[in-house]
Amino acid sequence: MTDSWKPVLSRSVVLRHDRVRCTDLLVLPERVVVLQGNAGSIVRLCDGERDVDAIVAELAERHPGAPVAEEVPVFLGRLRKEGWLK
Repeated sequence: MTDSWKPVLSRSVVLRHDRVRCTDLLVLPERVVVLQGNAGSIVRLCDGERDVDAIVAELAERHPGAPVAEEVPVFLGRLRKEGWLK
């Protein structure tokens, strides 16, 4: 993954918030993925405008002391490998 990558949801993927369960979901054709913890707030930043470094910087500002620089790029890479981000 390069730092210049500007992640965005793939065309067939929709991020939704389930108010009943108080959780974020990735809605895919014939599948729903339940996002745990702060995963939804990370995915919301994947707008195709911000690169990975900008996403990490914004999350580091929101969550001081959290290991976002180590964990967020790995998480985004997994979503990309699944085909949910491009």
